[in-house]
Amino acid sequence: FVPLKVSNSKHQKGYHCSIFIMGNFHKYLEYRKLYPVFIYESFTVQMLDSSIEISFDFNLSDKFHFRPVSRFPLKKNLCRDDIKAEELNNLAFYLGMVELVSYWKASCSPTVIIEPYGLDPFLQEWWKKLYFKGLGEFFYVNEIPASYDDFMDIQSQGLPPAKLPESIAFNDEVLIPVGGGKDSVVTLELMQHAGIPSIPLIVNPRGATIETALTAGFERKDTFEISRSIDPLLLEINAKGFLNGHTPFSALLGMECLISSVITGRRHIALSNESSANESTVKGQEVNHQYSKSIEFERDFREFVAKYISPKLNYFSFLRPLNELQIARFFSLFPKYFPVFKSCNAGSKTNIWCCNCPKCLFTFIILSPFLEKHTLENIFGEDLFEKPSLKNTFDELIGLSEAKPFECVGTIEEINMALCMAVKDCKGKNLPFLLDYYTKTKMYPVYSHVFPEEILGQLSSEHFLNDVFVKVLHS
Repeated sequence: FVPLKVSNSKHQKGYHCSIFIMGNFHKYLEYRKLYPVFIYESFTVQMLDSSIEISFDFNLSDKFHFRPVSRFPLKKNLCRDDIKAEELNNLAFYLGMVELVSYWKASCSPTVIIEPYGLDPFLQEWWKKLYFKGLGEFFYVNEIPASYDDFMDIQSQGLPPAKLPESIAFNDEVLIPVGGGKDSVVTLELMQHAGIPSIPLIVNPRGATIETALTAGFERKDTFEISRSIDPLLLEINAKGFLNGHTPFSALLGMECLISSVITGRRHIALSNESSANESTVKGQEVNHQYSKSIEFERDFREFVAKYISPKLNYFSFLRPLNELQIARFFSLFPKYFPVFKSCNAGSKTNIWCCNCPKCLFTFIILSPFLEKHTLENIFGEDLFEKPSLKNTFDELIGLSEAKPFECVGTIEEINMALCMAVKDCKGKNLPFLLDYYTKTKMYPVYSHVFPEEILGQLSSEHFLNDVFVKVLHS
């Protein structure tokens, strides 16, 4: 695991060996010794006047104590009127199991003790798999050669929490998590077109998410808005050099959606994760930025929900049968969202497209076959194909690098096909910088003869949609 540099000089007697520890592996080893135990001490569910507050207490080797909080609204027009706090103990505990990984990763303590409830063998393996694969990018970027067997030892005593009471009644309406990008727009519009009652669900509302829901015709009172706060102490120790990186946020979103289902009495949770999320970010490795959006996680999560929470709840990704090109084509039919949707993480706080990141470039590329040049420029504020500064990012997206960008982007095939379609649409006109460069790469001849109709006309059979939702996509 540790690279060795060996020199053999004629001016020296014998060999001289030096050990060079790469990335943050030295921090990983150091912090595991300094902070050997991470404890999930407790959680609290409080019924307040206008919200339900769920908080957690985490203890890092008695040196640091964290208390993150999530608040779920109690809107009379959206929520059940017979909610009891104890109904949420099951899901609150499991929400804490997802939250803890964001705090554990600061030190990667070798021992994790779970105190509120016990975990049976299935749950121990289930959570360990989520942590390990969900932190794949974290380990890769920090150059930490962690192994599944020894990166974490989970210890607990007692039984898991009881499942949800059978007495809770659920209707067939749909919760739709809205992130402000094109994917959730497509889910919202297709559900509405089919006449399926649904409500938007937003975590930490911001410009694009709020405006997307409003544009879809929902008032703020009809939107289920969750507030999640990170303990400021975590940000403080990250600033001091503790380990940091990507965590499986979509797993946390899934658990918050389940709690929202219980509060609102709506059994269906329709995510907007597409088939493209299954592709590894790093060639030849199981390192996927989108692991908790993948079909593998969705399958595991559904099994977990049925066994330990309630078989009544239906967590699935509505867009799973589709690829990014198909979703982009659908989105192009809804111009009212062009001024409001945003997929840029770098510009999320100020509600802008930064036009310099992989997410901006990918979104520009995938929409380019379906929108006119002037429409794209109106959305982004400029022509991203005319930016030489994006060439390195462009190479990563089309597959000329070891890894794709660590962002939620489409597959290498989808991106190359979109670019070939964009080149064809130029019909002999002078190509913008990046498209002209693309025609000179080795990727262009590979994909230029592929018929886009094939990828645009198929629905993947690998999904968990019931017949009602499959018919919506077919229609």
